[in-house]
Amino acid sequence: MMQLILSILTVTSTSILAQSAMSIDLNSFTEPLQFSSSISLLLAISSISIAPFFLISTTSFVRFAIVLGMIRNAIGTNQSPPNPVIISIALFMTFYVMTPTWINVYENAIIPYQNNEITQDIAFKNGIEPFRTFMLKYTRQQDLSLFIEFSKIPEVTNIKEVPIYVLIPAFMISELKTAFQIGFMLFIPFIVIDLVVSNILLSLGMFMLSPVMISLPFKILLFVLVDGWNLITRGLLNGFQ
Repeated sequence: MMQLILSILTVTSTSILAQSAMSIDLNSFTEPLQFSSSISLLLAISSISIAPFFLISTTSFVRFAIVLGMIRNAIGTNQSPPNPVIISIALFMTFYVMTPTWINVYENAIIPYQNNEITQDIAFKNGIEPFRTFMLKYTRQQDLSLFIEFSKIPEVTNIKEVPIYVLIPAFMISELKTAFQIGFMLFIPFIVIDLVVSNILLSLGMFMLSPVMISLPFKILLFVLVDGWNLITRGLLNGFQ
């Protein structure tokens, strides 16, 4: 799995690096063509640092990370589970959901390009199409229309012709709305527990006792009894089926 992901993220960089390394000679500092290759090499190296942002902005990672973080806040356990655990769970769930897309990219773009069957431009186009299809499936029409309007691009007759720089932010805010909708529904049962505990303490005259201290064990107990992590994971994964 990790080998497949690294291949997808670095195929363009690797190809440029190889071409640049083969073309370097003693006159590389005086010929304009070699200077252009050097710039391409620099851009290829710099593009590697963009890979994490690409992973976050074009996959299901945003929804997973936000929902898992909100359920922790709803229970009220502060830093348990810690952020690295939540990020790791969200990351591997993203791998699970995005594997068909990455396999499509690998088979239709990376392998033909490595075998010199297609050019770099065609490989890039074939590689971006599976991500475009994935994002269009989960992007709300209102969000897409918003960014098309402000991008000042010509009128789009086919939704598949929307530029990728317009589609990505529309997809991200759609995922943000979906994640917050899910988070709101997760908060409701825990808020009910807080209200019940607060009213009981108030009726007993225990004004100095923090309701959070009493309600926290009950919220954890409820979450464990209903097998909360399994239910949340199942629901998140079903949202991308």
